Amino acid sequence: MEQKLKILLAEDDPNLGMLLQEYLKAKDYEVELARDGNEGLDFFLANGDFDMCILDVMMPKKDGFSLAKEIRLKDPQVPIIFLTAKSMKEDTIQGFKSGADDYMTKPFSMEELLMRIAAIFRRMNKQQEDSLPGEYQIGEYVFDTTSHKLVLNGETQKLTTKESELLKLFCQNLNKPVSRSLALKLIWGDDSYFNARSMDVYITKLRKHLKADERLQILNLHGEGFKLITS
Repeated sequence: MEQKLKILLAEDDPNLGMLLQEYLKAKDYEVELARDGNEGLDFFLANGDFDMCILDVMMPKKDGFSLAKEIRLKDPQVPIIFLTAKSMKEDTIQGFKSGADDYMTKPFSMEELLMRIAAIFRRMNKQQEDSLPGEYQIGEYVFDTTSHKLVLNGETQKLTTKESELLKLFCQNLNKPVSRSLALKLIWGDDSYFNARSMDVYITKLRKHLKADERLQILNLHGEGFKLITS
């Protein structure tokens, strides 16, 4: 089954909570909905593999700021978006002091929330990439991620930005499945039908770029995504 990015949503307004949960699920995120701050903390401690937290500030039992601080003790890196009906500057400042990656004031559009989520995941992916090697040996090829060049026996192929980003993601997960949804969200920002078709075109291009080394294959994994393998 395809891996989905997992979001903890803590929102005490039952109508908004359900609406957000269903919308994000429709966008292929896995969403756990907590009704108050204490339940949000319980969910996070029981399932500490969340990729993001979206926290309402004004919640009963434990407010969003307090919840964020306790989440940060468990996982200092997980991104947090605060939702609030308040727009006072002091609340915004307190939100970022509590470890916010972003801050949205109600009412907001679902589309804007989706774009901000995607932007945070792209930024996280870039930070991870920056700490990884800029050059990969894949089979007989040398792939330079900085110059977007693929070199084989002294012959160089220049890759487009999207080709390079996609190949880098495969190199980071060599011989491991890469979720179609994850790749789309990290590289295209959204896993829409049109972006999925675009990615299929780039997969075909990468296969052509790598065809000189028969030991390299990009496999389609039904229900999972893709895998770059070396045999």
